[in-house]
Amino acid sequence: MEFRFHHNNINVLNLEKSEKFYKDALGFEKVDTYVHSDKSFKLVFLKSSAGEHKLELTWLRDRKEPYNLGDNEIHMAVSTDDFQAAYEKHKEMGCICYENKEMGLYFIIDPDGYWTEILKE
Repeated sequence: MEFRFHHNNINVLNLEKSEKFYKDALGFEKVDTYVHSDKSFKLVFLKSSAGEHKLELTWLRDRKEPYNLGDNEIHMAVSTDDFQAAYEKHKEMGCICYENKEMGLYFIIDPDGYWTEILKE
């Protein structure tokens, strides 16, 4: 039996803002959308041009308050072939929330408070 990684899900308050963040910060593109028949929720699937793994953004119509992310130790990680250019872009965007220069990595934060780890390839 073989399993392949398909997607991760995060819930977001503002779907358009989150979609723009992941496009601008990481180059993720929308590949699929699902809207429930009663329009109570919407799913948007994003992926990078380099991989099959997807990020699912879930928007719930009736949700108004921010999500409780706890200590936010759970995160997604991506790698890049141009770490310095990515770092400069994220610094300009103002989304770097933590750096560990000794380990050669940093984290960015999205509009809902989710962290993404940026690594060298």
